[in-house]
Amino acid sequence: MDDLELDQVTKVISYHPRFLDHFLKTQNFIMNGDGPLPYDYRYYLAIIAAARHQCPYLVKMYEKEFINQGGNPDWLNGLDFIPPKLRAIYEINKILAHRPWLLRKEHIESLTRGKNSWSLSEVVHAMVLLSHFHSLSSFVFSCGLTQKLDGLSSPKLKTPPTVAAITSGHNSVTGSSAVADGNSLMHSAVAAGMAGAGSLPQYQPQKTVLSEITLNNNNHTNNNNNNSSSNSIDHHNHQLYCNNNAQSIAESLTNSGGVTGVVAAVTAAAFASSANAAAVLNKINAQPSATVEVLMERMKVLSQKQDECSEAELSNRFKNVEMQTAELPAAATVTPAEIPPVISHYIEDPNFQYQDFARRGAENIPNTFRIQDYSWDDHGYSLVNDLYEDVGTLLDQRFRCAYNLTYFTMGGVKNVDTSKFRRAIWNYIQCIYGIRHDDYDYGEVNQLLDRPLKMFIKTACCFPERITTKDYDSILVELQDSEKVHVNLMVMEARNQAELLYALREIMRYRT
Repeated sequence: MDDLELDQVTKVISYHPRFLDHFLKTQNFIMNGDGPLPYDYRYYLAIIAAARHQCPYLVKMYEKEFINQGGNPDWLNGLDFIPPKLRAIYEINKILAHRPWLLRKEHIESLTRGKNSWSLSEVVHAMVLLSHFHSLSSFVFSCGLTQKLDGLSSPKLKTPPTVAAITSGHNSVTGSSAVADGNSLMHSAVAAGMAGAGSLPQYQPQKTVLSEITLNNNNHTNNNNNNSSSNSIDHHNHQLYCNNNAQSIAESLTNSGGVTGVVAAVTAAAFASSANAAAVLNKINAQPSATVEVLMERMKVLSQKQDECSEAELSNRFKNVEMQTAELPAAATVTPAEIPPVISHYIEDPNFQYQDFARRGAENIPNTFRIQDYSWDDHGYSLVNDLYEDVGTLLDQRFRCAYNLTYFTMGGVKNVDTSKFRRAIWNYIQCIYGIRHDDYDYGEVNQLLDRPLKMFIKTACCFPERITTKDYDSILVELQDSEKVHVNLMVMEARNQAELLYALREIMRYRT
């Protein structure tokens, strides 16, 4: 897929070349590599997956690719024109997109029986495709790639896309940038340049996120003319990156008002006991918003806490966050727009949408999905590799890259351990889908993620079609665009993994 539309997605992801490499390898494999599903099925599944989230951007892109792959044009007239076998999986598409906890082994059984039956390998391939494009729809919307389009074409860029030169599987997307070394989680020199030069964007109304990213990329100085991505070069470029942004960060912190004094009052003695740590956190929490400096202090305090919670307390803290999430509205409170006519024929039961996993006073709340009972590492990875060879490894590398990706910077401040923040985001996303990591203290979620950020994450996961550039601009305002894109990558990958966990658990139950 070498057309301009794909380049918009890769252009934004190319802030993080290491992840882009894994993303393209996985996408190229499931779309064009060896696998049980015919190519026309693969591209049609991409269309109906994106349509569940009303994403014309992806739908129109994959309609073109469907035709390019020799697909039957009649299928593009809608669900009533596709083969019964393909039609049979639509119910699973709908459930996975909005309420994956409702999936049951009986859904798998119904597909694998009868005249137009699916093999289990085909089911796994289909579920990998559906979850990929559901989560990619979240990323497309949360990065503003659908905002202010000219018709249904891609956003108009001021210059041609500039992306890392990466060859993955059957396709390559080639630009003027160099590829990051596959053995390093650090930025390549060009990545540091893309992410860093210039000051923080001056947020303006009526702009697209992509245009802002394009402007930042056009202004950067690319000082990397080879394919080297050694740690020394990465570190040097990140120093330049931080230094270039130091002034704007300082101004932003100054304008926030009142925060510096609170943080300055935090001394090493305050961390001597968990009681003092809690008191410090309470003082910080009294601030109206979490600036980078305050967020760094919170992470520092949490990393130095010595107390251990009981299993009962950990469970209660998860339930508390889960209930708060259920009561948290999506970012957009306006009535959702009507489904665009160009994709309505791909959608059945449009009123079937996300419902909060746990609602106060609700009956028949589903059981929590506990990672200790079924996890990606111990169960999902091996099952998917068994039924669809090699894709488990590709997905695993992609999940790990998104989760572990760090440049030890935050809003231009260097030498920052962001692991607490990243884990809070990942686990909060999966909490939205009723998944609990048993060894995690969900109290940290409320310390590190403020309400606007939670609302943005929930909307991006559950109602991505409601995301606006105003929502994007209103969260994590001191972070660079590259860092905000990283948050959106975690939304995409944590959601992708959550869907797959529910799907693979039911396949396991069906097999046993």
